[in-house]
Amino acid sequence: MTTDRDAGVHLAPTAADTTTPTTATAAQEATQQAAQEAGTGALRRIRLGWYFNDWANSAFSATVLTVFLGPYLTTVAQAGADSHGNVHPLGITVRAGSFFPYTVSASVLLSVVAMMLVASFADRTGRHKELMCAFAYVGAAATVGMFFLAGDRYLLGGALLMIANIAYAVSVALSYSFLPALASPDERDAVSSRGWAFGYAGGGLLLIVNLALFEGRASLGLSSGTAVRLCLASAGLWWAAFTVLPMLRLPSRATTPRTTATTPSAATERTGSLRELAGTLRGMRRYPLTLLFLAAFLCYNDGIQTVVSQASLYGSQELGMSETVLVAAVLTVQIVAIAGALLLGRLARRYGAKRTVLGSLVGWTITLALGYVMPAHQPLWFFALACMIGLVLGGSQALSRSLFSHLVPAGKEAEYFSLYKISDRGTSWMGPLVFGLAYQLTGSYRSAIISLLVFFVIGFALLLRVPVRRAIAAVGNPVPQRL
Repeated sequence: MTTDRDAGVHLAPTAADTTTPTTATAAQEATQQAAQEAGTGALRRIRLGWYFNDWANSAFSATVLTVFLGPYLTTVAQAGADSHGNVHPLGITVRAGSFFPYTVSASVLLSVVAMMLVASFADRTGRHKELMCAFAYVGAAATVGMFFLAGDRYLLGGALLMIANIAYAVSVALSYSFLPALASPDERDAVSSRGWAFGYAGGGLLLIVNLALFEGRASLGLSSGTAVRLCLASAGLWWAAFTVLPMLRLPSRATTPRTTATTPSAATERTGSLRELAGTLRGMRRYPLTLLFLAAFLCYNDGIQTVVSQASLYGSQELGMSETVLVAAVLTVQIVAIAGALLLGRLARRYGAKRTVLGSLVGWTITLALGYVMPAHQPLWFFALACMIGLVLGGSQALSRSLFSHLVPAGKEAEYFSLYKISDRGTSWMGPLVFGLAYQLTGSYRSAIISLLVFFVIGFALLLRVPVRRAIAAVGNPVPQRL
């Protein structure tokens, strides 16, 4: 049993977890009961520490992945390109304009294995917080290192992006595993939405600072490239600084500990994560409805994340938007997304989370179509598009996270959320791959952006087929009153 030293509340019950759904459900209920007995103030402080993890890592998502790194790394790659506009990382010939999305895809493919191995180790040892913070600081260090990305060092940029994005994926997947212990089933949509709102507020605040820095670069005697590199490094410093709060307030263990017949030997410790990984993948076949929801999420959220991560590249290369307009537009998304996350959270209380997410996917489809026909060199239209993205962005992701938390067997949270994280913020891979291939084949970013429509259509169709109440009951979790 793990105790939060600041809040004085036990988030893990004393009863040991077993593999049966009934005992797993009882363990989750005991967790909530322990938190309630400790007092709502203590639980509120722990939740605040969890919210600030989103506040901390959203700087990487917003400043690095969404705004500055895509256009800047593309420029660096173009500086190192041959006469045909191609670069040759590891001997592979690709268009310089496709280097960034391809690197994102490669980092995610590697992060899949990393997340699963680390998550199974965390669920087995109970070191969720320690691992979460360790990977956060690795990612923050790699992000700070992007200050040295200059000239034609596109290989350095690609390597740092891969390290930071893998560390980000692992850290966030572990943070998600805390959600079931932080909120009862009927509170989970609201708690998840507030977490996303904190994230967009933190990312937006740093963007305001970076926008001021970039706009005032001339008065500070900075070149455009130096200003961008300072903005990239600031995201790493922000991430590192605010990770202190969840490190102090969250308990070490996110879930109920499992019992084992014997203490693991040293050999078992070395191979346990691989065995746990194989066991998780085999065990998921027992929950086909959870898999169906996961397939729907991986599809539509891959489209969402690709739109977000490639928006600046699309805006700069296809629509002719300046760096200032791009930063201001993403800042608009961050601000509107705060209200959007809270608004969709309220709608979920009335209409249910599944219906609300389905409605947001319709909104995403309309937004994507409008982006395809948007005229170039029209900042006002670009800002209108940013507002539309913000309204549906935070809520669709927050509610998807809370929905999935109901579909996870107790005691397996980190492992299941590592699969979920494959297509969460900044870690999509199918979308960037399709986006990059579409540009590679057509040379048009408009063709690349409209190619993402398929992810929303397929994701909507799959989610529509998920009987959420039956899926929750199948894993042995309590069913909320409204879904």
